[in-house]
Amino acid sequence: MTRSAITVTAPEGVPEVRKGDDLAALLLAALESEGLQDGALRDGDIVVVTSKVVSKAEGNVREGTREDALPGETVRVVARRGPTQIVRGRLGLTMAAAGIDASNVEAGYIVLLPLDPDASARALRATFRDRTGTNVGVVITDTAGRAWRDGQTDIAIGAAGLDVLESFAGQIDAYGNDLVVTAPAVVDEIASAAEISQGKLGARPFAVVRGRADLVREPGDDGPGAGALIRPEGSDFFGFGAREAVVRALKGAAEDQTPFGAPASIEELSAAVAEVTGTAPIAHEGGLLVDGADPAVIAALAFAHGWRCDHEDTNRGATSLSLPMTT
Repeated sequence: MTRSAITVTAPEGVPEVRKGDDLAALLLAALESEGLQDGALRDGDIVVVTSKVVSKAEGNVREGTREDALPGETVRVVARRGPTQIVRGRLGLTMAAAGIDASNVEAGYIVLLPLDPDASARALRATFRDRTGTNVGVVITDTAGRAWRDGQTDIAIGAAGLDVLESFAGQIDAYGNDLVVTAPAVVDEIASAAEISQGKLGARPFAVVRGRADLVREPGDDGPGAGALIRPEGSDFFGFGAREAVVRALKGAAEDQTPFGAPASIEELSAAVAEVTGTAPIAHEGGLLVDGADPAVIAALAFAHGWRCDHEDTNRGATSLSLPMTT
């Protein structure tokens, strides 16, 4: 498919957003002042809105500090490094400090993430349809760090009316290779493209991305939302930080099992036991029997791989590992 050039417009002149403000009206007024090509939204445009102004308009601003609010926004702690906490928050997003923000807000106050960003995006999309007659997509964004790389980028935490993934699975590239799992997260790419125009200090909380109308769904079809991009608990390779994974495996609490993922195969567990202990486990009644190793070590290895220690044979110094747990 041939695509035209993509343009991003982030209008100036948006006033400070307060609880109860009409975000759609603010954007339309800003676009009129900016002169977005024909001065109005078009079918196929994608409207990008920062989560901060959504939270402000919805009244999700609190007096206090990040530390005060963090427990209430946290489902579980993924990793800690000094004062920094990476947590899985109530929306399922894994972010530093649950995405709680103390910038671009009055001193002594913090901004929490919207209660339901996908629902907020759906409501904005419907409002634009009612007021302008246009069929647009809506993306709500927030800033997030990334594993393995310094710096932050904007990602989509809410979306309505557009495809969030662009799957190429089943297609063939120019060299004749089958594409199996290629699926760009286009909604995150749109969020980052918009942020380049918006900037962090420019008081430009809105942007309009034009040129990807192929991603925008028909009126009445809001799509799966940005929540569809969040991996379920247990499917992420990095359910805990490196230090935290060691602690959780040694502790062996049942509530910590899910983030370690689906149970490993008997071959994978055997290889791990052999690598750590230097002892090759023996297949035993559908499970494994490990001779001459510290039971605490074996228990931690079993827990991290989704297995269970059935019992310890003190006479021969062996530990029996059962078939995988149900997770």
